[in-house]
Amino acid sequence: MRAVVQRGYGPPAEVLGVREVDRPTPGEDEVLIRVRAASVHPDVWHVVTGLPRVLRVFGSGVRRPTPALPGTDMAGVVEAVGAGVSRFAAGDEVFGETIAGMQWRNAGAYAEYVVAKTDGLAAKPSDATFEQAATVPTAGFITLSNLPDLDTWEPGKRVLVVGAAGGVGAIAVQLARAAGAEITGVDHPRKLELLRSLGASQVVDYTKEDITRREERYDLVFDVVGVRPYAAYRPIIATGGRYVLIGHDHFGARGRRLLGSLPRMIGLMARSFVDPRLPRPTAAPDRGESMARLQELLADGRLTPVVDRTFRLEQAAEAIEYLASGAALGRVVVVP
Repeated sequence: MRAVVQRGYGPPAEVLGVREVDRPTPGEDEVLIRVRAASVHPDVWHVVTGLPRVLRVFGSGVRRPTPALPGTDMAGVVEAVGAGVSRFAAGDEVFGETIAGMQWRNAGAYAEYVVAKTDGLAAKPSDATFEQAATVPTAGFITLSNLPDLDTWEPGKRVLVVGAAGGVGAIAVQLARAAGAEITGVDHPRKLELLRSLGASQVVDYTKEDITRREERYDLVFDVVGVRPYAAYRPIIATGGRYVLIGHDHFGARGRRLLGSLPRMIGLMARSFVDPRLPRPTAAPDRGESMARLQELLADGRLTPVVDRTFRLEQAAEAIEYLASGAALGRVVVVP
């Protein structure tokens, strides 16, 4: 089969290329999927570039990426199933992650075929395209992990999403809106119309306005981009409100090349035990339950991914660079 292969760490155009490789064989609890679309998201950029370097220790490989085929999120058609699989059968349309555990490693989604464990998969809703479904898993897991109490929200909750048009931000806007919240979305001026279409009742152009100087108070500040320190947002957090940092480091433009945003995240986690505005660390949600929830949200229309562009396998490096440029108005997808 044809697949994108990563030769080492570095700029995507220098380390990625398409080659013929052996088609994988599903294990007992795995399925073989013919890939129809695969998502380009920031975690892929981190593993391809090897930045920040600490992530290599977390699973991608210290000297070179192992395995060598990038990509983690995809949608496609089941080709074959392992002996222990009963949930899926050949011909089923599915979407999900091809990786278990930590996100910072390759998992072969940028290929014509890939294997995946069943707990990371769900049936693709018929109304969602393969391209749309492929963009949901990682960003959806992150969003659900950081908004665990969505089902208990009272209508009218005031939510500020900073970096609202990106993968995680766009899902957060839609899910918070579906929960009855009033959303203020902050992003680049080119993306404000997209935010309105996703459900933001107010939009803010960060090039013209400093959101932290507003008099309005928010019940939740959902900070995807992490440009400003937590201290800057404290004055606009309402009594009983929360601050959630996702920790985007702007494709290496912010954070440290060795540790990235990790020191900041650890500092906030430690502080959460004395500051009620910061969520305390909790266990990650069950992958199977999260995929079932995302499937439900896609199926009933509460979540509708916006796809900006699709690229062929041979253009995978270009797709990653396009994502990192910040120009995309929606999600970026690779198709075999």
